[in-house]
Amino acid sequence: MNVPGFNRRGAWAIYKFEMARFRRTLLQSVVTPVITTSLYFVVFGSAIGSRISEVGGVAYGAFIVPGLMMLALFTESLSNASFGIYFPKFTGTIYELLSAPVSVLEIVLGYVGAAASKSVILGVIILATASIFVPIRILHPALMAAYLLLIACSFSLLGFIIGIWANSFEQLQFIPMLVLTPLTFLGGAFYSIDMLPGVWRTVTLFNPVVYLINGFRWTFYGASDIGVGASLSMTLGFFALCLVVVGVTFRTGYRLKN
Repeated sequence: MNVPGFNRRGAWAIYKFEMARFRRTLLQSVVTPVITTSLYFVVFGSAIGSRISEVGGVAYGAFIVPGLMMLALFTESLSNASFGIYFPKFTGTIYELLSAPVSVLEIVLGYVGAAASKSVILGVIILATASIFVPIRILHPALMAAYLLLIACSFSLLGFIIGIWANSFEQLQFIPMLVLTPLTFLGGAFYSIDMLPGVWRTVTLFNPVVYLINGFRWTFYGASDIGVGASLSMTLGFFALCLVVVGVTFRTGYRLKN
């Protein structure tokens, strides 16, 4: 059913173009997360898992699975979405896109939808790989899938914003490498923040990634260091903020029309 005023073909064309780029590097895109996930289990499972048998009643190997998925999801969502919109800027074809009969909504749906789709696929691959090493139980599978999609869309929007902001390939990697990766490792991806001293635990609560990871972990095991309500509110707030920034960016033409 067609929505009046909505160019479905335009959004679908952008989506298909971005997904075609993913299919061209399918082997690399699949093999890399499988190897990385396996290495994490070999290193963390052997070095730390032998000393920490359980965290909050969950076997350590199973405990780190949501964190591994989030780490990959953040990275892939950012890189796919940022490169997708930055490359047209780099080649100068962004002006053809802006002059085409497609709205801001259709452009964002095409690019962000493709980036989120790629991230969700990789998240499922990582989950399947992790299940080879440890038994995994998901108490709330529907909520897990919804949370996975919400975070993928949120960080794809953030990557889209970074792609618009960046003026070089170096800037494209600045936030993912120097900001997001440290926040992820300090956000309880591989440990419970309850294991930290009181002062550091309080400091950690100012890290927004903590809320995202713990909310996702709750969908697996029904328990987390942060209340699920606070985690969901933080995730929805982040998603809404990214939507506002994208809207303002296109309305003002910031780094798109000059």
